[in-house]
Amino acid sequence: MIRSEENRRRAVIVMQMLGIAAAYYASGRLGLLRPVEVENSVVTPLWPPSGIAVASLLHLGLRTWPGIALGALSSVIAMSDGFDFWGLAVVAGSTLAPVCSVLALRAVGFRTELDRLRDGVVLVFLGAMGGMLISATAGTGAQTLSGALPTAQFWQVWSAWWAGDAMGVLMVTPLLLVLRRVRMPGLDDRWVEAVALTVVAAGATAVATRSTLSMIYLLFPVLIWAALRFQLAGSAPCAFLMSVMAVIAGTDRVGPFTGHSILQVMLNLCVLNGCVALTALLLAAIVTEHNNIRHETEVACEELAALVEELAPRPSSEGRSDEPRSGLG
Repeated sequence: MIRSEENRRRAVIVMQMLGIAAAYYASGRLGLLRPVEVENSVVTPLWPPSGIAVASLLHLGLRTWPGIALGALSSVIAMSDGFDFWGLAVVAGSTLAPVCSVLALRAVGFRTELDRLRDGVVLVFLGAMGGMLISATAGTGAQTLSGALPTAQFWQVWSAWWAGDAMGVLMVTPLLLVLRRVRMPGLDDRWVEAVALTVVAAGATAVATRSTLSMIYLLFPVLIWAALRFQLAGSAPCAFLMSVMAVIAGTDRVGPFTGHSILQVMLNLCVLNGCVALTALLLAAIVTEHNNIRHETEVACEELAALVEELAPRPSSEGRSDEPRSGLG
């Protein structure tokens, strides 16, 4: 019986690893639908596998890291003509980066509910910007040492690589953490407002990223609406939608990206997606934290009122009068 349970647990872990590897590879293929070439190196403005890797490790634990390695290995083989030692270095960096991100997040007490401001801050600076330094350095360094990338072009490619990986964590990881807690909506939920938010978000993003009038600022009122009314469940999908549509517009060189070089497009996409992610994460975390504090305060007040009522003196059933009696006896 014990051995059977152990075999079942191992089978579950293996299936989880294979699922992570498949999701990593599939999302990598999707990310490569919009590649850009920086100094003869192919990079993406948004690399979803990095976000999938971080979310998987946060949810399933560090024991599933071989699934990330397998997915990274499959992606490297599919993107290159062959596989050598330098490809192995890229795989190692792509695996080590999310592992280090999760270790750093755990060290500071990160909570996957993202219901505190500090959780949003550490995900941005430790999980995304900090951890992805490893994958960018390993990947670009391997290309440079192998002779495929001139040393003079190292920092341009490194910056683009790091930005794509970091944006993947900022956009995809919160979305997956929200989907993990998704529930079937009830009849009393704000269906009309949710549908209206979806339509407005798509329309505003299309105008902001496709219009030549440079109206990128239209994105932020929609993000504020989503965060205030739906918290992370609303702001994370909106941020992801905006990022994907911005990447499509940037690689098509339309709207505010018209006439820019590829490095300028990458820089603009990095700044835009970073601002969108920061607004979505931090504002949603602030609203959620405020709501939690208000709920805890209300519960505490109710408990205090109940305690006061319980301790308050009750009138005697016999009834007594403190007034002095007159007369004898």
